[in-house]
Amino acid sequence: MSDLTQNLAKAEAALSRFKREGVLNHIGGEQRMAASGATFETISPVDGGTLAPVAKGGAEDVDSAVRAATAAFDEWRDMPGKARREILHNVADGIVSRAEEIALVESMDTGQAIRFMSKAAIRGAENFRFFADKAPEARDGQTLYAPGQMNVTSRRPIGPVGVITPWNTPFMLSTWKIAPALAAGCTVVQKPAEFSPMSAKLLVEIAEEAGLPPGVLNVVNGMGEDAGRALTEHPGIKAIAFVGESRTGSMIMRQGSETLKRVHFELGGKNPVIVFDDADIERAVDAAVFMIYSLNGERCTSSSRLLVQETIYDEVCARVAERASKIKVGHPLDPETVVGPLIHPEHEKKVLGYFDKAREDGATVAAGGVKVGDEGCYVAPTLFTNANNDMSVAREEIFGPVLTAIPFKDEAEAMQIANDTEYGLTAYLWTSDLSRALRMTQRLEAGMMWVNSENIRHLPTPFGGVKASGIGRDGGDWSFDFYMETVNVSFATEAHKIPKLGG
Repeated sequence: MSDLTQNLAKAEAALSRFKREGVLNHIGGEQRMAASGATFETISPVDGGTLAPVAKGGAEDVDSAVRAATAAFDEWRDMPGKARREILHNVADGIVSRAEEIALVESMDTGQAIRFMSKAAIRGAENFRFFADKAPEARDGQTLYAPGQMNVTSRRPIGPVGVITPWNTPFMLSTWKIAPALAAGCTVVQKPAEFSPMSAKLLVEIAEEAGLPPGVLNVVNGMGEDAGRALTEHPGIKAIAFVGESRTGSMIMRQGSETLKRVHFELGGKNPVIVFDDADIERAVDAAVFMIYSLNGERCTSSSRLLVQETIYDEVCARVAERASKIKVGHPLDPETVVGPLIHPEHEKKVLGYFDKAREDGATVAAGGVKVGDEGCYVAPTLFTNANNDMSVAREEIFGPVLTAIPFKDEAEAMQIANDTEYGLTAYLWTSDLSRALRMTQRLEAGMMWVNSENIRHLPTPFGGVKASGIGRDGGDWSFDFYMETVNVSFATEAHKIPKLGG
């Protein structure tokens, strides 16, 4: 029996309950149908088949979830940080124990290869452990002295928050938002992406089995224009954390403006990987290929623009094209698969549309540029060469396994091309010249930069972008800056002179 056959059998067993029960909303510790009774189907990008019916929540469901989160807030807020830490570590343990189930379900729901999804579930557990350990200190502040005065700062959880999660790696990215919110003492209403709602059901189950009180984490499924909008506009929600497209982030900001909601956005990117001719070319190629073709290229931090010094441009492009042509495209549950099907036929159509645009603009298809097979949403790993930064494939976020290679002459031109974008999430720089690395990283317009490395996350560091790539930072204490209010209490330490009016 092949590994694929075994994984298919395991996935069928894991998915059977979803087919039988559906993906319901989870409010106040209870699974519920949508108040309207409406449902929609989540489909597998593998073959377009229906995986499960999903509750199609709306304003009434969101209101019920917000009421549950509000009712649970006082108790959760007032629970000692050590007690919250213990519960969140229990959640992490639960994730680890069900990591295979999570990975199988998510691979079938998203099309992501099992080789990456198995690690994503463990990353989710790591997120919970990291923020669990920070829970006891989340409210800590500073003592600031002035003449005749002592100031004491502290942080307090902001209240019920809304978390709108994406469809690309939904389980791991939801933990990146939900874990710090819970560690801070907030309660949560989550609205999963409609394209991949299944793993949210698993997370809330694991959390409550681990001891999370009912109502602390609630889930309302549905469409962005219905459930999503109701969440962003609800006056009981104090803040919205969102991962997704920049255009959607703008809509959420407008919708939340009437209630002065705090927002945290992790949005799109058109991230450059810049390779100078003094770089370790083999390692640079390894990193560029990994960052665009892993996770189907459906990642906000992907290195979707390959900027190469013209002296080595042909060599680097030839190496990338050769590697891209050898990448296995196939069923996401096959352990040998690197690129699985894209999330949904709508997204596949968008990605395929860029192939004609690139050819019309004069780019060369050095690898890929085609749909693979007749069934499912499979797209070949693609490389466009002879490109420039004015082409749509260099300016617009494609969010697929598509790389655009652009030559540059020198440091100044590399900087100009890299910064000539509305986005500013990440940048990757390859050079052996330390002075150049320092100069470049001082001027690159990106919230995160890696020098001579692919994206390796260190959880205490800040994560976030500039320009159209986001607002705010995740990671370490930066997460608590969003989910908590900082307050200051000033104590007079001596009887200072107070101005007398009307005396």
